[in-house]
Amino acid sequence: MNGTRRTFLAAGAAAATSSTILGANERVNLVVIGVGGRGTSHVRSYAGLKQSCNIVGVCDVNQAARERVSAIIVSQGGSKPKEYNDMREVFDDKSVDAVSMATPNHWHALGTVWACQAGKDVYVEKPASHNVWEADRMVDAARKYRRMVQVGTQSRSSAHVKQAASLLAQGIIGEVYMAKGLCFKRRNTIGRKPEIDTPPGIDWDKFLGPAPMRRFTENRFKYNWHWFWDTGNGDLGNQGVHQMDVALWGLGINELPAAAVSTGGKYVYDDDQETPNTQIATFDYGRRELVFEVRGLMTGGEGSQEKGVKVGNLFYGSEGFMVLDGGGFKVYKGEKNELAMEGKTSRGEDDPHMQNFLDAVRSRNRDSLNAEIAIGVTSAKLCHLANISYRLKRRLEITGGRFVNDAEADKMLTRDYRAPYMVPANV
Repeated sequence: MNGTRRTFLAAGAAAATSSTILGANERVNLVVIGVGGRGTSHVRSYAGLKQSCNIVGVCDVNQAARERVSAIIVSQGGSKPKEYNDMREVFDDKSVDAVSMATPNHWHALGTVWACQAGKDVYVEKPASHNVWEADRMVDAARKYRRMVQVGTQSRSSAHVKQAASLLAQGIIGEVYMAKGLCFKRRNTIGRKPEIDTPPGIDWDKFLGPAPMRRFTENRFKYNWHWFWDTGNGDLGNQGVHQMDVALWGLGINELPAAAVSTGGKYVYDDDQETPNTQIATFDYGRRELVFEVRGLMTGGEGSQEKGVKVGNLFYGSEGFMVLDGGGFKVYKGEKNELAMEGKTSRGEDDPHMQNFLDAVRSRNRDSLNAEIAIGVTSAKLCHLANISYRLKRRLEITGGRFVNDAEADKMLTRDYRAPYMVPANV
């Protein structure tokens, strides 16, 4: 075991007993880790919640990103934050109460485990994890060190989605037999980019972290890391995990299915992208079924609205169906599909979701979290199961969190981690 890991395990041993308890009106000292596009949104949201938190630092492997976001914080009336290149320095800082992680997917689990070991509460972006195995280590760490860990599936804090889920549970469309998630988000080709020397100001080793070492390319950096298996999970695990989470919520489920199968491909484009731009996944829940579709190419929507839904959910029941997206929901009932009820959007999901996290940091009541880690990992796992099926090109039977008589698929539940960025089996 190297010195860095000993430091975090030692810090973690003390975390459960020596963590600062904040008063109900005290502000949370927060550091945002990963301040690219999504991380910048984190900063802007927390800046609007200044009665609940202080943004005391920003952390990123990209010097230019740190400087840009620090300037934004100052321009919005905040104090100049401390800048960190290495998240481990954040976790060593005893003045920091919590972190908000908007790193690439492959860093979510290790960053969360390290933060919990150091006594920090965590808001972690979706998908909760990069693979199935490490999702459970995140839950283990949250429980062992008694940390508040919220996953960034913001729909859980959206008033109209809450109402829709409640109506489904009450039987508004009768017995729900199918939930469908749609991610028809237009994605243009990323083209091809050559391997080059790492640009100045970027710590490429720390960016890759648990992933294999590769030479720098523009397409593996910034947003396009989503489309490579080393660091991302395709659009199923990017935008799609939000709708996957809502589908589970509407079905009233927080468990894995009996089987999963996914097919598709990368069509039309000839570029560097590894993940599919067209994908269909089906999950067997016995008397109910969850179906998910990804289409990054030109397409129409689905449902009974004028233009159809492109990013949202459809629920089908014995008495009707529901169409749900960011604009609201509509319920259609009877053989003639008559509009029976509708609810309008409640825009601004980020702020209430982050406020919910900050409130839990102060109250120490994990049950108050709208997307507590044990809830948030399930939608991530479904995305991972679908991607494993897609990559192996076969249906997968599942029991006890593993595949039935399929050692090759079991191996893909986790990854080979690159030292020293190892997610520990025993957190």
